[in-house]
Amino acid sequence: MHIAIEGCAHGELETIYKCITELEADNNIKIDLLICCGDFQSVRNENDLRCMAVPPKYYNMCSFYKYYSGQLVAPVLTIFIGGNHEASNYLQELPFGGWVAPNIYYLGYAGVVNYNGLRIGGISGIYKGRDYQKGHFECSPYGEGTKRSVYHIRNVEVFRLKQLTDELDVFLSHDWPTEITKYGNEDQLLRFKPFFKDDIDRGNLGSPPCNELLHKLKPKYWFAAHLHCKFAALVPHEDGSATKFLALDKCVPKKRFLQVIDIPNKKDMADCNNSLEYDLEWLAILRSTENLTSTRNVTQFLPSDVKSPGEDEKNQILSCFNNNLSIPCNFKATAPVYKPGTPAKGNIYQPNLEVNSQTTEFCNKLGILDPTEELIRKNIDSSSQNMSSFQRNDDSVNDASQTFIEDDSEVSQSESMNESGLLSSGFKRKSLVLPDVVNKSSDDIEQAADEQLVAEMNVNQEMCAIVDDSAKESEENLDKSVEEKATLLNANDDKPAVKKFKRRNASIYEQEDT
Repeated sequence: MHIAIEGCAHGELETIYKCITELEADNNIKIDLLICCGDFQSVRNENDLRCMAVPPKYYNMCSFYKYYSGQLVAPVLTIFIGGNHEASNYLQELPFGGWVAPNIYYLGYAGVVNYNGLRIGGISGIYKGRDYQKGHFECSPYGEGTKRSVYHIRNVEVFRLKQLTDELDVFLSHDWPTEITKYGNEDQLLRFKPFFKDDIDRGNLGSPPCNELLHKLKPKYWFAAHLHCKFAALVPHEDGSATKFLALDKCVPKKRFLQVIDIPNKKDMADCNNSLEYDLEWLAILRSTENLTSTRNVTQFLPSDVKSPGEDEKNQILSCFNNNLSIPCNFKATAPVYKPGTPAKGNIYQPNLEVNSQTTEFCNKLGILDPTEELIRKNIDSSSQNMSSFQRNDDSVNDASQTFIEDDSEVSQSESMNESGLLSSGFKRKSLVLPDVVNKSSDDIEQAADEQLVAEMNVNQEMCAIVDDSAKESEENLDKSVEEKATLLNANDDKPAVKKFKRRNASIYEQEDT
């Protein structure tokens, strides 16, 4: 089974699929599955851009909307997790996963699915200690803080994943697990990314929860992205097994953002139906831990013991799904589609969170509550309370509003809006919240990454046994072909070489993740 792995997609689906098509033709192979490790950017329209944590000057529609609208169809089944640059309002409609476009499937906050016998798990977002123990309380329209905290991973997803007992073939994360660099060629990585050294020495490079999952789940393969470089490692486990780790770059010219690997089929070809299936054990875990789902902005402490679901619970799930775990192709568009060259009608704004029929259908089958509905209800209640306060203090609010309009130095717009998008009476400034000291260096990773990178630097990094010896030679050829195709497809974008330190899209990461 040939699987293509993509690092940070950054919305460049057309380029990625074009690379895959060229690779198939040049190497006489068929890619069965594409896996993307975050920053997918499923942006449907200009309103979705306002829900993505990037500065306004980098609002770019890219090409996902063409697949969402049906103008183009993904040529290969695509599975992805969320990163830290996503249209979070859209992904929040699918907390347990679902189709964001035909043939393109999102794993949700965390999830496990099966494809032709291959068991694939993953967790979305990046780690920030200050939000780790909270519920998923964020709801669009977002404030400047919640626009970022919405993509921070939570302890409930990690707790659920730790209950898995059946073997995982592939696991996906956006962050790297902490300490992963000591299992690969760390010296070569530091020649490529010297500014990683301080964080590596302090043990702050990567995600501690991902490190826990790596040694608990022991998947055969672990793929990641986020730090915009290619890095391979082989992680041994106490039981004698090992995990082959691979991180890839972002989708830009002359970067190593795509890797093709060959994983032996676990099913006979006659038994393969090429459909995506729910994982029975994961469904049982979701149902048994429903009481842990939280939409509150408070610290949530979880049970210390882990109890995996039994056979009776699994059989009940099978009965709920009529013994058919195939994921239905029930995608439906839930928002207007961007039309190039057409002026935006009215103001562009952050849309309200919507209930997605896929999530409703899934929750009804499994017999659990849809957290999206709870978030919307809480948001409406909060808006009603704020509106009542607004009306009671109409005169004072009008005076304050006039002050804001005449002199925006009095209060910033983000401070004058609460998380529901309503004017806050009195325009009181929010208290300054500083990140925990222990997380300071991890907060700075994203801003530091690539800032000193020479634009045309080309480092030949070995795969560190990421593939079996029998497939190594062919995969190295595919890797080389990927680089050549990516360069060829983007030849028109190349500029004369200038020897200066820079990074592409640097300003996307100028703002600290607060």
